[in-house]
Amino acid sequence: MCKRISLFIIAVILLGFSYSCNKGNPKLFVGGFTKDNENGLFLFDFDRKGNLTLLAQADAGPNPSFFCFSDKHDLIYALNEVKEFNGKHGGGVTTLKYDPATGAIEKKNEIVVPYGGPCHISLSSDKGFLFLANYSSASVAVVKLDGNGIPESVSDSILYVSEAPKVSHPHMISEDPAARHVYMTDLGLDRILIYDLDKSSGKLQPVTNGTIILPDRSGPRHFIFNDDGSKMYLINEPGSSVMVFNVDEAGMLKLAQTLSTVRKKFNGRNSCAEILIGKSGNFLYGSNRGENSVVVYNIGEDGLLNLAGHDTCGGNWPRNFVIDPSGKFLLVGNQRSDNIAVFKINQKTGLPEKPAGQTAMKAPAYLEFWR
Repeated sequence: MCKRISLFIIAVILLGFSYSCNKGNPKLFVGGFTKDNENGLFLFDFDRKGNLTLLAQADAGPNPSFFCFSDKHDLIYALNEVKEFNGKHGGGVTTLKYDPATGAIEKKNEIVVPYGGPCHISLSSDKGFLFLANYSSASVAVVKLDGNGIPESVSDSILYVSEAPKVSHPHMISEDPAARHVYMTDLGLDRILIYDLDKSSGKLQPVTNGTIILPDRSGPRHFIFNDDGSKMYLINEPGSSVMVFNVDEAGMLKLAQTLSTVRKKFNGRNSCAEILIGKSGNFLYGSNRGENSVVVYNIGEDGLLNLAGHDTCGGNWPRNFVIDPSGKFLLVGNQRSDNIAVFKINQKTGLPEKPAGQTAMKAPAYLEFWR
C-alpha cells in the first residue's frame, strides 16, 4: 500500500515538474465525445517545433464537444452534447476552473440547458452571458453568469418551428466583434437570424429585418468576422461553399460573394465544418469532410476571396482545426481517424505544408488554445 502511494506521489511530482518545464509553451485544450465515464477534455503542451505533449485529462461531463474560455475568471465553459443531463431532459454546460500556473483543472458547476443537443457555445463580450445553439432540438439558449463567471440560470430559451420539408438545426450563435448584435446560423432552415441581447432580462430580441435567407441546401454552419467587423465569412456544411457578407454600420448583412470549398474534379459527398482567419489576416481557412482537405483563400484588400489552394487534412473527417498563437502552425482534429495532425503554414502562400507531426486522440471534436 505504501509503495503504491509513493508511486502516486512521484507521478504527481513528475507531472508538476513536466508542466513547470513547459510553462512558456502554448496550451491546447481538446474536447470530444465520451462513453461511460471517460474523460472528454484534454490539455496538451505545444512546443515551438510543433510537438504535442499530453499534460492532463479532465471530467467535463458527457460529450464536451465544444467549449469557450473566460480569461477574466480562468474558466472553461464546456457544453454537453446530450439530450439528458444529470437525470433531466436537456443538454448541459459544465464549468471548470483552470490554473495556468499549475495546470490544475477543477470542475466548478453544472447546469441543465432546455431541450438538449447543444453543439456551439460562446461568451458575451461583457462576460455576463453564454449563448448556446442546440442542433438536435431546434433551439437556442442564453445562460446568465454571476459576478464570478459561474452560470446561475437560463435567462432565455427559444424553440424554433420547422418549415416542412426543412427541419430547424441551429449550429452557431455568437456576437460580432463590436457586440452590436448576436448572430445565429440555422443549418436546417438555410438562414441567419440577428438578435439584440437585453442585458437586464438576459433575453434575445429579434432585430427588424434581421432574417437573412440563403439558397436551399446551403446549410450555414460556422462564421467568423474580420477584425473590424465589416465582413462576415460563412462556411456552408452540405453546400460546400464559403460566403462573404458585407456588414453595414447597423450590423446588417448583404451577400457579396460565394465560392466552392472543394476542388473542381471532386465528385464525392462533402460536408464542411470549420472556418478561421489566419493570424496575419491575409488568409481564410475552411475544412472539408469528405474531400478531407483544408481549403485556403487569399483575402483581398476589399475583403473578398481568391482561391489559394487545397492541402491534405492529415487524416479522415476534419471536424475542427485551429491556428497556434504564433500563426506558424495549423492543427487539424480528424474525428474518424482519431488523430490531431500538425502542419507548418507557408507564410507566403498561407497553405499548410511540411507535416510537423501527428498525435493520437479518440475522435477530437474541438481544439482551442488557451489565450
